[in-house]
Amino acid sequence: MLFSAHPRVQYRKAPAHEVICQLRFPTILSINTVEPADFQEAIRAEFPKYARRQDTTPPKITLVNGSAPKVEQQPPVINYHFLSADNQWKLNLTKDFIALSTLHYTGWEEFARHLDKPLAAFIKLYKPAYFQRVGLRYVNIFSRSSLGIEDAKWAELISPAYVGPLCQPDAMEENFLNCASDLLLQLDSSCRAKIHAGPGRLKNTAQGAPQDPEVKFIFDMDLSMGGDVPCTLSAAGLETLHGHATRIFEGAVTDRLRTAMGPV
Repeated sequence: MLFSAHPRVQYRKAPAHEVICQLRFPTILSINTVEPADFQEAIRAEFPKYARRQDTTPPKITLVNGSAPKVEQQPPVINYHFLSADNQWKLNLTKDFIALSTLHYTGWEEFARHLDKPLAAFIKLYKPAYFQRVGLRYVNIFSRSSLGIEDAKWAELISPAYVGPLCQPDAMEENFLNCASDLLLQLDSSCRAKIHAGPGRLKNTAQGAPQDPEVKFIFDMDLSMGGDVPCTLSAAGLETLHGHATRIFEGAVTDRLRTAMGPV
């Protein structure tokens, strides 16, 4: 099942590893050249920590008939980081987007509250013409050991739409070196979802860090609303994306997995 009308549920052992909201707007050059002091002052109570970094951008390659490609190095993009006191919430601002992310997602209402003030302050101070893309991404990671269901097969926990061959009666999970699904779905006239789903191991890139041997199931939903979204409708657009995300998530999990996650 790709979509479910199952009522929205909060889980005690929710699998959300990271949640990211990003709103892209037509380039505002002043953000790249003038530090956002007024913006910081508006959000400093909630995001007191600050860092300024330069992000490299890929070179621009121009193809000209009869000659070698022309490669033009692009200037770096200034990325302003604002963090909460406990480092659980991060706000990013560049000349092209504003984004909020967290590794401590407890529910949509809290996430929306953390976004309300920064987004309102950004719109008031910078007056973007509109948002070119409104995006909401959920990176869900299911751990059978954390849920106490080590004996369960992924085919018992995840919808056949995302486990495919693992549903076959002669399938042995340990024999699959790769069994991922990648979908691009049109959800309505303006919204779409890019979904990656499949079992895998998480890599710790820190030097000398121990690696987790457990095979987990990654369910990565990247939902977006395109077109020229008026600033006054951005919050409603995010609510729409969240509604789609709920239907997709509930369509992906089985009743056994719901029980293991512990509905509140």
